[in-house]
Amino acid sequence: MDRPTVFVVGGSAGSIEALLKILPVLPADLPVPILVVVHIPPDRDSGLAGLFQEKCALSVREARDKEPLGAGTVFFAPPDYHLQVEEDGYISLSCDEPRLFSRPSIDVLFESAADAFGDRVTGIILSGANHDGAQGLRAILAGGGHGLVQSPADARTPVMPLAALAICPTAEVRGADEIAEQLKARCGNGN
Repeated sequence: MDRPTVFVVGGSAGSIEALLKILPVLPADLPVPILVVVHIPPDRDSGLAGLFQEKCALSVREARDKEPLGAGTVFFAPPDYHLQVEEDGYISLSCDEPRLFSRPSIDVLFESAADAFGDRVTGIILSGANHDGAQGLRAILAGGGHGLVQSPADARTPVMPLAALAICPTAEVRGADEIAEQLKARCGNGN
């Protein structure tokens, strides 16, 4: 199995709880970057990078425009900006129109990752209350990438996982704890 080039993660209501089960158990030497979109109000500082940096061995920060992707780093989308990844391995932020009432949009991130990296992307959909991410996960799978969806039974708000599974029935379904183990295994760091 080829190692993935990038992990992209999206969630909304209930996703912080899932991320707290996933990100802190990943090793500092994880050989891929992780880009994360969490729906947050556009007029407030998310504070997510600070929260997770205290709990993770990985480097965690809010993404900056034209910043290079770095292995072992978690990049959170800043409030009110779409987070995208480019073929040259750089981050791009945009103020394009919201998608499904969301900016940042999970679909925008996932579709850009599918375009840039094809079969070297793993997309992860977590708990959330709308359909954002479903189309993006379909794009990742169509490009030969891998899809993981938090089990609706494990998600605090199962609407987003259910929407993703409705159009991506081949995606793997796992609890948040199992997703962390899957990511380590995909990088050759499994137990």
